[in-house]
Amino acid sequence: MVTTEATYAAVAEAAESALDGYLLKPFTPLTLFDRLSAARQRKTHLRPIFDAIEQDDFETASKLCIAQFTERKPYWLYAARIGSELLLRLGRFEEARMLFEAILKARAIPWAKLGVARAQIEAGHPSRAVATLHELIGEDPGFADAYDVLGRAQVEMGHFGQAIETYRTASELTPDSIVRLQKLGMLSYYMGERGTAVQVLSKAAILGIDSKLFDYQSLVLLAFAYFDEKDAKGIDRCIADFGRVLERNPDSQRIQRFLRVVRTLQAIQQNQVAQAVQMVRAMAGEIHQNAFDLEAACNLGSLLSVLANTSIHLEESHHWIDTVGMRYASTRGLCELLASACRSHPPYSDKIRASLQAINKIAEEAMAQNLAGAHAQALEALLHNASRHLNTKLLDIAQQLLLRNKALLPDATALQEAIDLLRSQCGTTQARALLGQDSERQPGGVALRTRGPSG
Repeated sequence: MVTTEATYAAVAEAAESALDGYLLKPFTPLTLFDRLSAARQRKTHLRPIFDAIEQDDFETASKLCIAQFTERKPYWLYAARIGSELLLRLGRFEEARMLFEAILKARAIPWAKLGVARAQIEAGHPSRAVATLHELIGEDPGFADAYDVLGRAQVEMGHFGQAIETYRTASELTPDSIVRLQKLGMLSYYMGERGTAVQVLSKAAILGIDSKLFDYQSLVLLAFAYFDEKDAKGIDRCIADFGRVLERNPDSQRIQRFLRVVRTLQAIQQNQVAQAVQMVRAMAGEIHQNAFDLEAACNLGSLLSVLANTSIHLEESHHWIDTVGMRYASTRGLCELLASACRSHPPYSDKIRASLQAINKIAEEAMAQNLAGAHAQALEALLHNASRHLNTKLLDIAQQLLLRNKALLPDATALQEAIDLLRSQCGTTQARALLGQDSERQPGGVALRTRGPSG
């Protein structure tokens, strides 16, 4: 890309696009020639890797990257960075961590240590990641990507108070970063800092509402904050913004769902009780659908909390809160995110936290059965409750027990089919405590150009 834009947002968006280079005007012909030659030479040396990635053959590409690294062929360090990203995509987190550590031994590079932390988070060890990240930040306090990953680890652990300070530091380091402003704004909303949320999310919208780095969940939370401040014109602006966004993305179910949430808020604010109730019931009717993700659950929880604090009373609300709690309150981070979405009505937050205790009790009882030798009964209980609540934590435990006791279970094939069917019913989106939807390029990572829709 050749451009006059040197703002943080422009450079970040260029990185998202998996560009080969970013050249600022003015430049000399020799500079352009050198950049093009370097990009072409790298493409030539790594062509088999890039070809495999573009065909979505990540397995082959990762093996080629590791070979390029271990044999110290040209661009071995760049190949290792791509290989570690591919291993993370493939879910081989331990191998990714080992590759990042091997890179660190070869050359002390901050992004490699950051990669170790990312692999630790993906493997389910956020506390280890926090220790790695504190060490990295101690060595390089200005490394903004490290604060991004630290904030994510703290959110995963449910330490929202620490996370909000981490995101605040990241935003101070890069004041025009749309992504970091949104993380800070979203968490400020969930922590009850409505004034900060309005200020920060408004700035993010002004800077980049038309950028692909902008997450439209920010507009939803901005609308909730405007509702709390009795700012009807603010809600109107959010609806108008969504109208313009839908013109560009008419088939986006996610944006359509967002617009329904904000229009429901508007109906409540205007005392259009019948319309608001109808819209909320329609949203609640999607709770058991596989497309109903954590984000939708948080927004529904926030809406139900708003209703509970008005004169509009729905008897089904307690059941709906219990349902989303039993589906998504599987870890402390997930539980606290949902509970924070219901912060304006504490009884709902209490219900969400009780759901985590209930899920943990089901898991503990099944593990006790398994240790006692009742492998089939443990699996049956887990699958029954996973089916009843669409809870992926219970399903993951069932998968682990099945793999561990496969030789002892005569109907192992049927059990695996049942798990696979349930997984499709639970939805393809992994239940993680995330603020908005993560973009393709993770902090410290590299964007990969693929042919798939997610690439």
